[in-house]
Amino acid sequence: MKLKTLATVALGAAAITLAGSPTGELGLFAAAQAQSDAVRPEVGKHLRDASTLLKGGKGKEALAKIREAEAVGGRTAAENNAIEGMRFSAAQLASDPDTMARSFDALKGAGRLQASQQLQYMEAIAGTYLRNKDNAKALSWAQRYFKEGGNSAGMKQVLTNAQYLSGDMSATIKDTLEEISADERAGRTPSMDKLNLLLSAALKKGDANAEAVATEKLLNYYPRKELWSQVLGGLQSKKGFSDRFTLDVYRLKLATGNMRDANDYSEMAQLAAQAGFPEEGKQVVDKGLAANVLGQGAEAAKAKRLSDFLGKKIAEGKAALPEAEKAANAAKDGNALVAIGMGYTFRGEAAKGVVLIEQGIAKGNLKRPDDAKLYLGMSQHAAGSTAKAQATWRTVKGTDGVADLARLWSIQSRSAKR
Repeated sequence: MKLKTLATVALGAAAITLAGSPTGELGLFAAAQAQSDAVRPEVGKHLRDASTLLKGGKGKEALAKIREAEAVGGRTAAENNAIEGMRFSAAQLASDPDTMARSFDALKGAGRLQASQQLQYMEAIAGTYLRNKDNAKALSWAQRYFKEGGNSAGMKQVLTNAQYLSGDMSATIKDTLEEISADERAGRTPSMDKLNLLLSAALKKGDANAEAVATEKLLNYYPRKELWSQVLGGLQSKKGFSDRFTLDVYRLKLATGNMRDANDYSEMAQLAAQAGFPEEGKQVVDKGLAANVLGQGAEAAKAKRLSDFLGKKIAEGKAALPEAEKAANAAKDGNALVAIGMGYTFRGEAAKGVVLIEQGIAKGNLKRPDDAKLYLGMSQHAAGSTAKAQATWRTVKGTDGVADLARLWSIQSRSAKR
């Protein structure tokens, strides 16, 4: 199922927090360090001016003042360190990661940074490269950060975003799947940005398995009507999906609020009647009327005829039900019991429907056993036994679309409870 424009690759505020401004934690650290070093007045004057400019948010102007300090002859090692510390802060504000990187290397080479401080600096550099869309360098610095012992969740986001933006979909998928698994093991809900990133990478690479994981987790954790619409809209075009499940797709559309217009309601109601479930069809018509979609204007007479037709079919079905049940119980297979059980479910007697469908499955010789399990799960869910329904749906293994439907019903049943 190809989902359109679902994946929004957010750079993530958390991932680049330290890259935003020298008034942040790292910027203040660098500036304070620069000012704490012993410098001569002729150097200190320029650095004080640069500090004032930094506080005013003028990074480029501060860099110019720092160059004036650098022009003073006979600088000591302490003065050079002060200059580089201040330069890092100014470059951070000016979004100049190349200069940040040079200052970092100078400070590290001079032994001015502890290991934890080095990680902070690398995090700021990587985030600034990413913000500047220099994805290759952002990726390089993010990889260096983790190689040297970093473990920031924000930097994980920088790493995966840089991988994605650099075109490395395989690495993006691998690392994002690992992050999602780690979140779930720790009892955390994976972020929507993370799941969207996985989905986008999967679509670009054509990785159907990763696409399915991302889509299902988005539906599970962040169910939205629009997402359901896109998933269900692509379901019937999926390779191998059987046409016999058209009514079942409508059932999910109805359950997720994705019936579009009067034609959807009318077609679903007629398909339900053709399948032997006029009660379901009548419920669909009633919902269309209640939503002011059916029965409006010139379509009012058409909706009335459909409702009357379904009422007639319901009466006929009730009259024939005793003989139908008798024949189903006498049959050598359980197909009729499954159908009659679904009929009871749509009449509002889901508990009885479950019993009959279970009897049909137990009798065996079913034309489509996986279909029967799909409908057993639907009846269990309607009867209020959602946990049993999900256990039943997990046993559906068909390859013609029935397993897709079972999986989506399982997700929908969980999200409906929230």
